[in-house]
Amino acid sequence: MSQSGGVLLDAVLRPSPPLAPRTLGIILMVVAAINVAFAVSFVARGAWPIAPFLGLDVVLLAWAFRQSRTAAEREERVTLTPALLRVERKPAPKGPREFVFNPYWVKVEMDDPPEHGSQLTLWSHGKGLRIGAFLAPGERALFAQRLRSALRLAKSPMRA
Repeated sequence: MSQSGGVLLDAVLRPSPPLAPRTLGIILMVVAAINVAFAVSFVARGAWPIAPFLGLDVVLLAWAFRQSRTAAEREERVTLTPALLRVERKPAPKGPREFVFNPYWVKVEMDDPPEHGSQLTLWSHGKGLRIGAFLAPGERALFAQRLRSALRLAKSPMRA
């Protein structure tokens, strides 16, 4: 393990991007216009208490769009050399931003075939780290295969 060798795997995992900000703004404006039309209709009929709820609907939709954009900025970088496996999270949700493992002891666990709730977990010394939670099940399964292959190469005594 004293050989540093080369990089066997260097992958950046990112969630699928949401719609463009302009598109989200247009959708929000259309929903707001429809809600204003409904609010005017209800107020004209004397049902004014409904109007604040229609406004709240637009505010909550704007909040959801903002959360979606924020979540899309996440990424996980997985780097594997013969000496170490490093997982870096940006921005880190909570806790450490970087995890380092000895590749010899890492086991990759993923359901095959992948299901919606399947998780990609790295196990080492009884502790697990879930990665790629924001990926679609098929993408997680493909990455798990790539990582297993790279780990086999890192563990093999006959590396080139």
